[in-house]
Amino acid sequence: MILSIIIPCFNEENTILEILNKVNIQKKFLNIQIIIADDGSIDNTISLLKDNPHLYDKLIENKINCGKGAAIISAIPYLKGNIIIIQDADLEYDPNDYKNLIQPIISHKCSVVYGSRVLNKQRYKNKNFTSLFRVFSNHVLTIISNLFNKQNLTDAHTCYKVFSEDVFSKIFFKEKGFNFCPEATTKISNLGIKIFEVPIRYNGRTYKEGKKIKFIDGLEAIFTIIKYKFFITK
Repeated sequence: MILSIIIPCFNEENTILEILNKVNIQKKFLNIQIIIADDGSIDNTISLLKDNPHLYDKLIENKINCGKGAAIISAIPYLKGNIIIIQDADLEYDPNDYKNLIQPIISHKCSVVYGSRVLNKQRYKNKNFTSLFRVFSNHVLTIISNLFNKQNLTDAHTCYKVFSEDVFSKIFFKEKGFNFCPEATTKISNLGIKIFEVPIRYNGRTYKEGKKIKFIDGLEAIFTIIKYKFFITK
């Protein structure tokens, strides 16, 4: 079994090496492939990566910043894994959760797993989110996603989305920005595939620390759900 890890990144000079070191620790337990898709970084991210080629298997340099989805899409031709996971380049998500995330797929319980930041937690008292507004927004967007997609998720917009290769290859991704997430969730629903959730650790960061998602991204997420549920179903 090979676990392919796609790491989209944009201006993550402060965290990229640390997250790669954390991912590489998983080699003790898993056979992994690490693909970094840089989305036009203009800081020292690329220089740091080129100075440390031992930390990854493939580096994709997208010269123009097009968005998280575009970075992920650029990595698809290089995937070798039976299981694919998305890993942000910051330190919000912990690679130590990989084993729990892939286990339901390995044991054939499901073919798609989401890592939930709020499962088994009191979601409005989760101090790992950096503001009450972010907790509330995530909750509202998850409810809207569930209503349209007839799902029962607790965290539809989590970074940790894990796919069997068979399912991942059936989804033709189009969204270039953060809308990759609602696009994926909606297209999984359109395929009639159930998403299994696993609780994960989460350490949210602020906008000063490099957080990039804003209020407008939430509105665009709702539009994306509607678009792929009713107008573009593939």
